[in-house]
Amino acid sequence: MLDEAKALDAADPLRAYRDQFDLPEGVIYLDGNSLGALPKRTRGRLQQVVDTEWGDGLIRSWNSADWIGTPQRIGAKIAPLIGAQSHEVIACDSVSVNLTKLIGAALKMRPGRTVILSEPGNFPTDLYMIQGLAGQGMAEQRLAHRDQIIEGLNEDVALLMLTHVHYKTGAMFDMAALTKAAHDAGALVLWDLSHSGGAVPVDLNECDADFAVGCGYKYLNGGPGAPAYAYVAERHHETFQQPITGWMGHARPFAFSDEYEPAEGVSRMLAGTPPILAMAALESGVELMAEIGMEPLVAKSRALSEFFRTAMAEHCPQMEPVSPAHPTQRGSQLSYYHPEAYAICQALIARGIIGDFRDPDVLRFGFAPAYVSFEDAGKAVAALKEILETGAWDRPEFKQRAAVT
Repeated sequence: MLDEAKALDAADPLRAYRDQFDLPEGVIYLDGNSLGALPKRTRGRLQQVVDTEWGDGLIRSWNSADWIGTPQRIGAKIAPLIGAQSHEVIACDSVSVNLTKLIGAALKMRPGRTVILSEPGNFPTDLYMIQGLAGQGMAEQRLAHRDQIIEGLNEDVALLMLTHVHYKTGAMFDMAALTKAAHDAGALVLWDLSHSGGAVPVDLNECDADFAVGCGYKYLNGGPGAPAYAYVAERHHETFQQPITGWMGHARPFAFSDEYEPAEGVSRMLAGTPPILAMAALESGVELMAEIGMEPLVAKSRALSEFFRTAMAEHCPQMEPVSPAHPTQRGSQLSYYHPEAYAICQALIARGIIGDFRDPDVLRFGFAPAYVSFEDAGKAVAALKEILETGAWDRPEFKQRAAVT
C-alpha cells in the first residue's frame, strides 16, 4: 500500500503545491473539509496589510489599497471555481448571514409562496436559518428525504435550498436535475457550496442556478472563520432584494442618505463593513486555488479518495462506509460508521493523524487535493488498522468529549 502511494505521489502533477502550505512536521492532515491548511503566502500578505496598509496607510487605504473593492475583487476570483461570471459572486459575511439574505430575497421574488424546501439532516445552520424566519411568520419549513425532493415541490414552494455535498456523508446532489425540477415547479433554488467550492466540479451558470453561498475556510484555505461568499445569477440582479440592508449595500454609501437605495448587481448583498484582515487571508487562499485550477484539483481529489477507499476496504473492513462508492457521486471526503467513532478519531489524532468526527457515530476523512499526499492517505489507513486491531482507542481519555468534535 505505501509503495503504491509513493509511486502515485511521484507521478502527481500537484505535488509541488504541497510545499506552499505550512503543514506541521509529523502531522497528517485529513480535515481540510472542515478547516483548510495555512498557505505560506498568507503570513506575508497579512503582514503587508498590517504594517503597510493599516500601519502606514491608515484610513487612506480604503482608497489607496482598494479596501473598499475587496468583496467584489475576491468574489471575481472565486467565480471561476464555481462556474460563475466574475460579477455574480461577492465575498461577505458568513454562510449563515448570506443564507438569511438570500432566503429573504427568494420569498420576496415569489409572492404568495412561503415554503422553503430542504432535507432532514442538512447542515444545521441551513435549517436554523429557515426556522428563524419561520418563527417570525415569514416562511414555512418543509423537509423531504433525498429521494422525495422532487415530489415535495409544488405551488407553495418559494425556494429549494440544499447543500450540494452533504457535510456528514459526502453524498452529492445532481445540481442540474434538481434545479430544473424546482424551476419547473415555479420555485427558485439556493445551493450551499460549503463542502464543494474548490474541491468538486461546480458549474452554477450551466446548471441555471439562482443563488448560492459558500464557505471560505474549508477548501479555499481562508483561515478559521473566514468570510463566506454569495452568488446571485445575473438575470436576478435587477429584481432581488435582500433584507439586511446595511450601508455597504447602498448604491452610494458615502452619500450618507437616510433612505436605502440598493447597489447595482451582487454588490447589494453587502451589509456591514468588510473585515479587511480576514478578507486578506481569504484572498491569499483563493488565489492559490485559482492558480492550480479546478480540473487538476478535481482529478487529484477523486484519485486520492479512491485510493483511500480501496485501502480501507482491504485493511479496515470493520469500518462501514457511509459515503457513496462512486467518486462522481460524492465530495472530496469519505465517511465511515463505527459505534466508537469518536474514540477512534481521538486515537488517530494522538498519533498525529487529524480527521474528524460527526455525531453520533461517523468518522470523516477529507482530501484537500492541493496538499494531501497519497502517502498521507496510506499512512492513515495503516494507523487506523493498527488502532482497530489492538483496541488502542479503548482508553478513557479518548472517550472524553471536547467542546468541538
